[in-house]
Amino acid sequence: MLVGESVTDKERNRKLYLWVRNTPKLIPMQILSVNVGLPKEYEWQGRTVRTAILKHPTPGPVRLAPAFVEGDEQANKRVHGGPNKAVYSYDAQFYTFWQEAGKTLEMGAFGENLTTEGLPDSEAGLGDTFRMGTAVLMVVQPRFPCNNLNVRFNDATMVKQFQQARRHGIYYKVLEAGQVGPGDRIERIETAPYGVTIQDVVDQFYEKSPDPAFIEKLFRFPNLTNYLKEHFS
Repeated sequence: MLVGESVTDKERNRKLYLWVRNTPKLIPMQILSVNVGLPKEYEWQGRTVRTAILKHPTPGPVRLAPAFVEGDEQANKRVHGGPNKAVYSYDAQFYTFWQEAGKTLEMGAFGENLTTEGLPDSEAGLGDTFRMGTAVLMVVQPRFPCNNLNVRFNDATMVKQFQQARRHGIYYKVLEAGQVGPGDRIERIETAPYGVTIQDVVDQFYEKSPDPAFIEKLFRFPNLTNYLKEHFS
């Protein structure tokens, strides 16, 4: 059981897993859940960890803005949040993978603000823009996990598992503030010309010798984060 998860959560999440696994993929991209959380302290391996990674679904719409998600905060703003990490999404397709690996999960389990349907890492390119609810978001980079993921899952190996699975999720910059709620459709506004998906970035990130053609395309993206610039330079 996850840190902070109840027996009721487990049953609801089992039903979610069965729905995602058995529903034909004929529905459009959409928001399944909007998840928020505030910083709290947890005991982990003999020390106190303050984190806001434990997020829970909220029933109504929330406001997405360039600097914040309504009702959500980060415990360490030096490495979390900011304009290039304003919103984080994780797709239901990835939940299916983890469920089949034996993990019982609730939406928001990976610290994502938006649990999506139909928008995995392979379908989002750097610079692509999407309308979610009334907000407009631009894809900026993958999520790279920190130790808080181990705390969330109460498992000292979870960061390593996450890296090996290469299912990282998507960080966005908010171009136009707006409201987003469960059930809202996701509309692709523009496909960027750079030809680099979030999955491409994740896969190449772990290569000892990244593909030069990939790097050339990557550095065409004008909003490339310093973290990715430094890693691939």
